[in-house]
Amino acid sequence: MIITLRWSFAFLLVTWSTTSLAVKTSSESKLTGLNACSSKQTCHDCIRTPSCAWCSMPGYSDKRCFLPHINKISMECPNDYTINPDNEYKMDKYKELTKGSYNAVKGLEEKVSTESKGHESSSASIHTETHSSSSTSTSSKNEAVQLYPQEVTLKLRINEVQKIKIEFAQAEDYPVDLYYLMDLSNSMKDDKQKLSDLGQLLVESMSKITSNFHLGFGSFVDKVVMPYVNMASAALKHPCDGCAAPYGYRNHMPLSNNSTDFASKVREAPVSGNLDAPEGGFDAIMQAIVCRDEIGWREKARKLLLFSTDASFHYAGDGKLGGIVKPNDGLCHMDKEGLYTHSTLQDYPSISQINLKVKENSVNIIWAVTEEQIRIYSNLTNHIQGSYAAKLSNDSSNIVDLVREQYNAISSSLEMKDTASNYIDLKYYSNCLNGGSLIETNKCDGLKVGDKVEFTVEVEVKACPENRADWKQKFMIYPVGINESLTVNLEMICDCECERADSINQGFEPHSQQCSARGDLSCGICACDDGYFGKQCECGTNDRGIISNKEFACRKENTTTYDCSGRGSCECNVCQCYPREDPNETVWGDFCECDNFSCDRRNKELCSGPTHGKCNCGVCECQKEWSGKACECSTKRDKCDVNGVECSGHGVCECNQCKCQPDGDTRYSGTFCHICLTCPNRCEELKPCVLCTAFKAGNLTEVECNSTCSQYDYEIVETIDVDLDKEEIGCHGYDEQDCKYFFAYIHDVLNNTMLVRIQKQRECPPQVYVLGIVLGVIAAVVLIGLALLLLWKLLTTIHDRREFAKFEKERMMAKWDASENPIYKQATSTFKNPMYTASNIK
Repeated sequence: MIITLRWSFAFLLVTWSTTSLAVKTSSESKLTGLNACSSKQTCHDCIRTPSCAWCSMPGYSDKRCFLPHINKISMECPNDYTINPDNEYKMDKYKELTKGSYNAVKGLEEKVSTESKGHESSSASIHTETHSSSSTSTSSKNEAVQLYPQEVTLKLRINEVQKIKIEFAQAEDYPVDLYYLMDLSNSMKDDKQKLSDLGQLLVESMSKITSNFHLGFGSFVDKVVMPYVNMASAALKHPCDGCAAPYGYRNHMPLSNNSTDFASKVREAPVSGNLDAPEGGFDAIMQAIVCRDEIGWREKARKLLLFSTDASFHYAGDGKLGGIVKPNDGLCHMDKEGLYTHSTLQDYPSISQINLKVKENSVNIIWAVTEEQIRIYSNLTNHIQGSYAAKLSNDSSNIVDLVREQYNAISSSLEMKDTASNYIDLKYYSNCLNGGSLIETNKCDGLKVGDKVEFTVEVEVKACPENRADWKQKFMIYPVGINESLTVNLEMICDCECERADSINQGFEPHSQQCSARGDLSCGICACDDGYFGKQCECGTNDRGIISNKEFACRKENTTTYDCSGRGSCECNVCQCYPREDPNETVWGDFCECDNFSCDRRNKELCSGPTHGKCNCGVCECQKEWSGKACECSTKRDKCDVNGVECSGHGVCECNQCKCQPDGDTRYSGTFCHICLTCPNRCEELKPCVLCTAFKAGNLTEVECNSTCSQYDYEIVETIDVDLDKEEIGCHGYDEQDCKYFFAYIHDVLNNTMLVRIQKQRECPPQVYVLGIVLGVIAAVVLIGLALLLLWKLLTTIHDRREFAKFEKERMMAKWDASENPIYKQATSTFKNPMYTASNIK
């Protein structure tokens, strides 16, 4: 199934490419005056230029590399001789996405022998037909397929983009392999006991995610050499109380679904001890990844390596401290007992080696470390693909929750990577699950089982490798941490078939008569034998006796890569310049280096127009009274000289215009540099004459005004609008009546006259009536005084009335008569004499 670009689409693509090429090949366009195709002199150079086509018709006299549907060559060159290869896209393997291991799957792996060409349209068509082609439905046991397609073949031109559509859907009940790699130095003793107790709980927790779960266990300490381990004989047997002999790495239990065996293996594994703080975890990780059969990694399973420790790690170079200088070879070295045999023979692996093996084997590492080490291992995730860091509790009691959380984080995130070489540029686009337009990204988050994500990958070959063997490359596009990938078989279109000696029927003719039997006819042009050259190999190196090396015969400089400046053909050491489409334009010279159309322009006119000059070999030859690169400067001086003085003595004349120059701190401007910018203007000088002439005011008498001010020309206008283009200077001032007046003056340098324009009306302040103001102030003072007196009277009256009312109220409430004094007593008292009787009185 081959799908070719339609001509209409190709025409739009070519049009767009022409615009972009104008930027990319600006140097070539400037050199030739044409598009980027026209300078290409061989078929392979032509097709390496985006959108260019080559005419291989023998005897064709014009330039062979052209833009299809734009250049006239496309109308003159038959289709059979037009070489314009398109990108080709073919799917080789495209199993349908399946949900799990026991599902009805449409179709089996199919091989597609048809091919498709083009860009996005071809990809879409293939995808549609592929889905519809699977008409047979079978129910059988099949491995889950999460990535579609699985293998494609591309043939690409240089700097032309091909799009590949990729689909991914996470399968249900996908197998999971979890290998627990534990630091069993003495400090992790409590953690080991806790892990053995949690083994069954870990299996039960993961069984909720997948029914196909395998669990394995391994441990590590460090290299058994100084200074990592105490090498005393007693310490080698018992490095600490209750500790076993130290070791590098041991595989205690390969991956299995036996949770009981896991708990017992963890419980039986002895702790050991070492001297320094960092551990040999990298040795253990390398062996746990590369020893696939010994560990029991399954091909189609998500592989998790749970690494737990409370210490940092040794890495490449640290082995020199123990006298170990052999680099880590990245291979499996494990004996039947599961013990790492090369621990003391080769150095620790580097971070990049770990990252390489993680990518090759699609393993996700979970760094389960204590709080003291979380920062170190979080930084490590930036250098090891698909790894995650999580905080481990002091006794590892949270290991079950940690595994479940990290698995959910891993499975809900999808990141696409590739193994393409530097010659190939890949860009990823997707909208993930958000809908809408595509954005450039290779990662989607928040995915669930069953969610389908689509990526559009743009593949572009940036350049052809020098080694022809590298024109065919194979690379992978894969989701991180998943052992499925899209294999891309890429063939770069870097030459034409008619240039190959083995393609005689495709336009290659050895010792062709069209090449005077002195060369091979290749893609319509002659590849001459040694000692001959020319369009038809008609010239020999000794024909002219001047230049014996034809490689540089028609090149002005040996550094250039173009014969005849790219604007002609080299025939017998002589350049034959190509004719121009415009009959008024010509190219000439020994190396076709001269023309009459590439000179400087002004106002879109070549050499400022025919009245100013003409173009000769890229240089403007100016007419009389004109100069400059584009003949834009007049050689006259009528706009510079004033009374025989150039620019008033304050500048120089360039192109009949004054270019003012400073004189110390003094600056000048104006047409003739006659205006001093840093000097005081003449406003104050003209003020008396303006007042007496226009307003009959000022200090000058009429006689003085007539005699003093007659040297100026005056004009009374309604309003003043300063004309800066005429170098007019505006002024204003105030007279004795405080009225503001306006005027402007122009100094006519050529006639040595001064024109003064005066505004007819002044702006005077309004008249002030002083008597009215005084009387108003007096009246205001009197009225305010009366108002204050009335206010005072009102307040005192109110106060008196309140006091009288209060007195009346108290009087009415009195309990005694107001006419008597209740405390008054008579002044005398009466006493009775007991001895007194009336009989005694006679």
